[in-house]
Amino acid sequence: MDVIVRGKNVEVTDALKDHVTRKLSKMSKYFDHQEVTAQARLSVEKDRHIVEVTVPVGGYLLRGEEAHPDMYVAVDRVVDKLERQLDKYKTRLKPRHLNDTKGVLEDSGEEGDSALVRRKTFPRKPMTVDEAMMQMELLGHDFFAFTNAETDTINVLYRRQDGNYGLLEPR
Repeated sequence: MDVIVRGKNVEVTDALKDHVTRKLSKMSKYFDHQEVTAQARLSVEKDRHIVEVTVPVGGYLLRGEEAHPDMYVAVDRVVDKLERQLDKYKTRLKPRHLNDTKGVLEDSGEEGDSALVRRKTFPRKPMTVDEAMMQMELLGHDFFAFTNAETDTINVLYRRQDGNYGLLEPR
């Protein structure tokens, strides 16, 4: 497993980079010898050390974020969170889903005078509503945009206040 570690408002020391790499590399046992690249973003806001990790796996994205006063504890907690996600979904992430590794989360870093401060891309790989629900759960988001395999249109899946899901489809 390749690990890319980046820092924002924090110096990424060799010891910190080694710790992140060692912890994330333990997750490679879930990927059946597939080449996977994990991206870790470490940042500091006031007294909070924030660790965000994104791992694209076969068209899906595993994502975890943790904040703690100690950066090393935040790293440990985010890896634990990702491993729980993998345990929960490992039966669904079988080799039939692991062929297409497109759909990487991109942070354009565009900031300036305009209101657009972040841009993300999403997989073009058509998926069923059930697959989109699983991807949304893996990301921990309240909504998810995807190409519906049944209708070949862009849909938005969202979590309702009652805990159920809603689907936005174009006419």
